[in-house]
Amino acid sequence: MRALFPGSFDPVTQGHQDILRRAAALFDEVVVCVMFNANKTGRFPVPERLDRLRAAAAGLSNVTVDSHTGGLLVDYCGRAGIDAVIRGVRGVPDLDYEMPMARMNHELAGVETVFIAADPGLAHISSTLVTATDRLGRAPGGEADRPFVAAGGCGEAVTPPTAP
Repeated sequence: MRALFPGSFDPVTQGHQDILRRAAALFDEVVVCVMFNANKTGRFPVPERLDRLRAAAAGLSNVTVDSHTGGLLVDYCGRAGIDAVIRGVRGVPDLDYEMPMARMNHELAGVETVFIAADPGLAHISSTLVTATDRLGRAPGGEADRPFVAAGGCGEAVTPPTAP
């Protein structure tokens, strides 16, 4: 069975990497996919997020990396022959946010959602918090050893050049 692990992955955290590793153990194939989230302002360009996901998935032979930044998740699932979506949940607020989407994905296309509980040691980590602490210069450790970011590091956001 093929499963989709969607997210903005901006940046890819250790929590994402943990859910991906655990999902890869449950499914024949997992497609980890950068998706558009209207509630977030992208910090890293999609190609960089894809590279970071490839690094996070190193050693997981049944994981592929893709992006889908236009259209519904169920549209992607239909085209790719995917019947299950993986979502990591850190607590009740995540579940409250995810449940309506899970129900809608099922109603629209019969896509099931499988929730994987976050590792308690990583449950406090979110891309939003990693970005906020990094922007304020409060991220612990240096570039290579930040404890919250998955393989590939957090790095600096790429700023498009300005016109002269």
